[in-house]
Amino acid sequence: MNGILIVNKPKQYTSHDVVAKVKKICKEKVGHTGTLDPMATGVLPLLLGQGTKLSKYLINHDKTYEAILQLGEKRDTGDVEGKIIEQKNVTEKSLNTENINSVFKTLIGKQEQIPPIYSALKVNGKKLYEYARKGQEVKLEPRQIEIYDIELVNINKTEKQINFKVQCSKGTYIRSLCEDIAEKLGTVGFMKELKRTVVGDFKIENAITVEELKEKIDNKDYSCIISI
Repeated sequence: MNGILIVNKPKQYTSHDVVAKVKKICKEKVGHTGTLDPMATGVLPLLLGQGTKLSKYLINHDKTYEAILQLGEKRDTGDVEGKIIEQKNVTEKSLNTENINSVFKTLIGKQEQIPPIYSALKVNGKKLYEYARKGQEVKLEPRQIEIYDIELVNINKTEKQINFKVQCSKGTYIRSLCEDIAEKLGTVGFMKELKRTVVGDFKIENAITVEELKEKIDNKDYSCIISI
């Protein structure tokens, strides 16, 4: 089995958990082209067998995400799993459609973004979250990213949540983007939910769950594997 497999990653699984499960099912060498946070779901392209040699060609893909931004609270990790470190009032203006769309427009284009401290990005050979967990200070260098498009999907005024879709370059942290949006709306916020729907040419409609993969492989159906 050599090729590319598009997995729909479930919540609470790390990308490495998915790799381990697929390796066991396919009995092949398995690699990935970039991780997804454990609480995130969606498109996770995996490389099987000789397909692992394609890694260098697939790591620079643009991505599309759907996210839910929770306003009124800031968390140390930038997502739902962190501790609350700040709370702030959410005004009617913060949840106004025109105001939100106006803020979104300011975020389109090339820009520098500071990655979240709770991330797998390496500094001096150590992942940032390793410094964070030990309470160690580390200088976070901004990185060049690009937001191609950002679209408002829904506003839940009762829960103070904004659902949006974003097309962006590799290396964009949606947790940082959520915090930036909240700040521009005059409050604080964190990423409540995240779903990756597109990675390059790979779409969520073509993704398969680990359970579906097992059933197919057990039945010697390899149609879900994209050939090299």
